[in-house]
Amino acid sequence: MSVSQPVGEGEQVEEVSQESTPDEQEQTESETELSLDVMFEILKNERRRFVLQYFEDREGPVALGDLAEHVAARENDKPERELTSGERKRVYVGLYQCHLPKMNDAGIVDFNRDRGRIELGENADLLTEYLDTDETTERPWPQYYLGIAAAGGTLFGLGQFGLYPVPWLTTVVAAVVIVAFAACALVHDRAVAE
Repeated sequence: MSVSQPVGEGEQVEEVSQESTPDEQEQTESETELSLDVMFEILKNERRRFVLQYFEDREGPVALGDLAEHVAARENDKPERELTSGERKRVYVGLYQCHLPKMNDAGIVDFNRDRGRIELGENADLLTEYLDTDETTERPWPQYYLGIAAAGGTLFGLGQFGLYPVPWLTTVVAAVVIVAFAACALVHDRAVAE
C-alpha cells in the first residue's frame, strides 16, 4: 500500500507503508532462526565442537585462555599440563581469529574480543541435539572375558567329573575356550586401535 503526499508545488512522493505482508513476516522469522546449513557449518569443524562440549560442564563466561588450553589438550590427546606453548598458541589464535567470530555471528556463543570472554549464545541450544556427547560407546570387555572364562570353566569342570559321553570332549572344550579368548582379544585390540 502506498500513499502520495505533496512535497512542493505540484510534486508528489510515494511513501511505502510500514505494514508487512505475511510473506515478509515469514522471511523475517526465518532469518532470526538458525538454518540447518549454518548449524552444520559450525558443527563440521572438530575445534568448534570441542568449544561447545567445553560448555556442557560450565555455566557463565569462560576465559579464552582456559578454553584454548582445553581444546588444545583434546586435539593433541594429552593432559593440559603437558601441552607446549606452541600447541596452546596455535589453538588460541585459531579460536580468536576464526572459530569464535564465526560462532558469534551465528549466535552460538557471545564472544567479547576485547575482554577475551566467551559464553553460550542464544542459539547454542539448537546444536546440542547434534553433538555426540559420548565420544565412543565402550564395550564391556571385562565382562566378555569373564563370561568366556566362566562358561569354559564350567564346561571343563563337567568334563573332569566324567559327565561327557566321550573323554576327548574335555580337550575340545579347552581348545574352544582358548580360541574364544584369542578371538575376543583380537577384536578388543582392533576396537582400541580405532
